[in-house]
Amino acid sequence: VQLQASGGGLVQAGGSLRLSCVASGLTFSDDSMGWIRQVPGKEREFVAAISSSGSSTQYADSVKGRFTISRDNAKNTVYLQMNSLKPEDTAVYYCAAYGRRWLTTQPNAYDYWGQGTLVTVSS
Repeated sequence: VQLQASGGGLVQAGGSLRLSCVASGLTFSDDSMGWIRQVPGKEREFVAAISSSGSSTQYADSVKGRFTISRDNAKNTVYLQMNSLKPEDTAVYYCAAYGRRWLTTQPNAYDYWGQGTLVTVSS
């Protein structure tokens, strides 16, 4: 299984970025997906998750109303649209796959992880 995340970069506060994660080696339409972020020296933090069909989503309170998770099962891709970015959103963002149709908000529950993409928000 491979999860290839991309789209990170440097952006000013208030700006936007769109992260993408392409999955291979798994039946993408059977798995829920999530985005989890981590600041060096801190614990991983759940950001957003989406069920296998895309019908259900869940967000951390810290990003609710600013971030949107979506997926395209035809392209084996999950997205994270990040708007109104804040300096505290700076982190390495990982996409992860959970081998169930329903979503989870628990980082430790995910079965497969991508390599991460760095998002830096300057003030």
